[in-house]
Amino acid sequence: MNADRLAAITVAQLLEELARRFDARGIAEPLSEAREIVAALHDAPRFWPLMNGAVGVDAATRARADAAAAKRLQGAPLAYAVGRAPFRHLSLDVDERVLIPRPETEQLVDLVLEAEAGRTGGVAIDVGTGSGAIALALAAEGSFSRVYGTDISRDAIEVARRNAAAAAPALRAPVVFAHGSLLGPVLDVRARVVVSNPPYIALSEAMALPPSVRDWEPAVALFSGADGLSATGRLVREAAEVLAPGGLLALEVDARRASLAAELVSRERRFHAIRVELDLTGRERFVLARRQETGG
Repeated sequence: MNADRLAAITVAQLLEELARRFDARGIAEPLSEAREIVAALHDAPRFWPLMNGAVGVDAATRARADAAAAKRLQGAPLAYAVGRAPFRHLSLDVDERVLIPRPETEQLVDLVLEAEAGRTGGVAIDVGTGSGAIALALAAEGSFSRVYGTDISRDAIEVARRNAAAAAPALRAPVVFAHGSLLGPVLDVRARVVVSNPPYIALSEAMALPPSVRDWEPAVALFSGADGLSATGRLVREAAEVLAPGGLLALEVDARRASLAAELVSRERRFHAIRVELDLTGRERFVLARRQETGG
């Protein structure tokens, strides 16, 4: 509906309106769906709509809620439906051009910040930046002099730059986004940290993915060759060239292939101190390593 045709209503009325719509389509928990949308549109916790029923909703927000409900009924993930996703202390614009940031990737940022605690300056590079989530979190919370984000998708770079502009007041370091494959755009940079959540799903595994992932999220950010490790293998080799001595490589990987990803890193003799870290559910999810101080 056009925003001009929608009158302002309260949060409680909007919840009822959306829940009725979901119920009519046989959605199992219509009020929960409605609450998720209203909370997301207000960048608020899930319980906020129930505690703030008397708050007014303007016509523009009501129109956004109407459009979000339509997308949800088409099967879109919530983040794409509302066009927003939380990531650590940030609220990011997201759409079908970029992956939806996951909690595991928030933990990857934690691992980088913990590993680099006490060090200041230097460059961090986020490879396959997508929405810019990792790059912006490191620029906001880390102690780097500059952060780069690269992506093979020009559309993703556009989204990331928009998020950087919105997050500018929170950033402690400048962020530069560059279009290109893996570390290709920044091979002349010497980095303190290279971090990435690269594509790691094998092409043969596509049909096993949930439809909300397979049918909506960008394939270029999901799939990586026949074994799911093509991008990771290339990235490890390039990172060995870009990282300064003692620099950190931090990767999010497929929990089923963490040992294989660690083996790829171990074959590159310029890395040492290789370790696998668990995610919050106890799965092997991250591979970290240090660039050798000497030896190439």
